[in-house]
Amino acid sequence: MPPATIEALLAWFARNARDLPWRRTRDPYHVLVSEVMLQQTQVERVIPKYHAFLDSFPTLERLARSPTAEVIRLWAGLGYNRRAVNLQRTARVIVEEHGGIFPREVTALRRLPGVGPYTAGAIACFAFEQDVAFLDTNIRRVLRRACLGPDEATSGVSDRELLALAAALAPPGRGWAWNQALIEVGALVCTAANPACPRCPLRPACRAYAARAAADAALIAAVPSPAPRRIAERKAEPYAGSRRWYRGRVIDALRALPPGSALTLARLGPRLKPDYAAEDEAWLRGLVADLDRDGLLVLEGEHVRLP
Repeated sequence: MPPATIEALLAWFARNARDLPWRRTRDPYHVLVSEVMLQQTQVERVIPKYHAFLDSFPTLERLARSPTAEVIRLWAGLGYNRRAVNLQRTARVIVEEHGGIFPREVTALRRLPGVGPYTAGAIACFAFEQDVAFLDTNIRRVLRRACLGPDEATSGVSDRELLALAAALAPPGRGWAWNQALIEVGALVCTAANPACPRCPLRPACRAYAARAAADAALIAAVPSPAPRRIAERKAEPYAGSRRWYRGRVIDALRALPPGSALTLARLGPRLKPDYAAEDEAWLRGLVADLDRDGLLVLEGEHVRLP
């Protein structure tokens, strides 16, 4: 990617960046909360939950010493409740093993509970402004298209190759803006389904755009009036009725109880399935046993409750 294109992306970001609350801070705790919440959750849903979470747990120490049930209750509406438990585990490790001081290096951040390569890189970059290369869905898609070519031609490119490419492109001293800009252009312009190529700052050097333009030109030249192409859409796997869906319903049922209260399995079953019957008992016990292992609830004989 030419230096002029890198500068064009940074200039585009300066003009078009969304005013997101976690972009106004360099507090590593706030950055951690935002990054965990943003995993598989839309920005619009995260913003109010981010403010509410920090109002209830304004410091790392407050989160670490709070009851896990309280953390899970406040996580309602975000889904993937294990993220809330891992977030609190991370807070406790930092308080107990690091004296409440966030590790700054990616390798140390990776050792925290539930912190993967992306989250570790994001904290190092967005909290400590280190020139760190990391990949999320948007960064991965933008780099592939701009530097390598169309999606179908680059599906075999490994993350190791993309990380090397990202590290080579990052302008020294501007890692924060560079990574934010890649995420932003991927979220707003270079989207998965309908990329807005005409208004993309990377278009002059984008290999995917050049390949598409050349293919379209060749098609027009060969066939004066081509029939419209129909692109098959992959149908999403239904979520309602899945095991993950029932896991969420269990947690929602326990959230609705008064603090400290428990629910018997016999009463929980009909709340999950109106047609709950004796033959469903083994399924229910397996479901709550999994949630117990994940730290999302406590199974005590025939009773379940939030931690």
